[in-house]
Amino acid sequence: MTSTPTPTPASRVAVVTGGSGGIGRVVAERLAADGLAVVVSYAGNPASAQEAVGAIEAAGGTAVAVRADVADQAEVAALFDLAQERFGGVDVVVHAAGVMRLAPLAELDLADFDQMHRINVRGTFVVGQQAARRVRPGGAIVNFSSSVTKIALPGYTAYAATKGAVDAMTLVLARELRGRDITVNAVAPGPTSTPLFLEGKPQAVVEQLAKAAPLERLGAPDDIAEVVSFLAGPARWINGQVLYANGGVI
Repeated sequence: MTSTPTPTPASRVAVVTGGSGGIGRVVAERLAADGLAVVVSYAGNPASAQEAVGAIEAAGGTAVAVRADVADQAEVAALFDLAQERFGGVDVVVHAAGVMRLAPLAELDLADFDQMHRINVRGTFVVGQQAARRVRPGGAIVNFSSSVTKIALPGYTAYAATKGAVDAMTLVLARELRGRDITVNAVAPGPTSTPLFLEGKPQAVVEQLAKAAPLERLGAPDDIAEVVSFLAGPARWINGQVLYANGGVI
């Protein structure tokens, strides 16, 4: 019995949701630099998505921007259809799209909770479903969790709950794909210097969080992209794990 050959780095294809900004954009650029053709999926900012594609192409990479609501089954299926039609298949799926709304549990507007649940939980499920059906042997699925599930910062109750669901889906899907030669892992960043993290935080709070890690700084998007690159490429023996990329906060 012959095994299906693993695609060479030059022929590998990545779908990155949330790829138009923040950590997702840096991940898209890093995977393109690693030699993958990248489908940059975005929700509502086509200009930023095209900027990401332009940056990848200017650096010698290959990319295309595609709009998709990650919680919409038909739109996500169309996203994967395009990846297959344009590049021949899908080898890596990085689900970086997400939203964060902060407030103590007693004060959080349930509309904010519902939005986070739709994007962070349903979105992870919908993207994971297409990834499970389409990723080729030798591929990788990388979800985004958060170190706040362990750090347990006040105000993060609802957000942490959605990321706890991501952890559960990641670990179970890794086992459901037994025999497929596909790894499934999640990256759980700690405090990272992105607009999503910095928005609404006083400078004193930012400085306090920066000192929480023994390395005494905030993470940078490049730090997280490096972990994703590892999981998407050489890390074939890491599977069914949540990797805490937080500089040692926990």
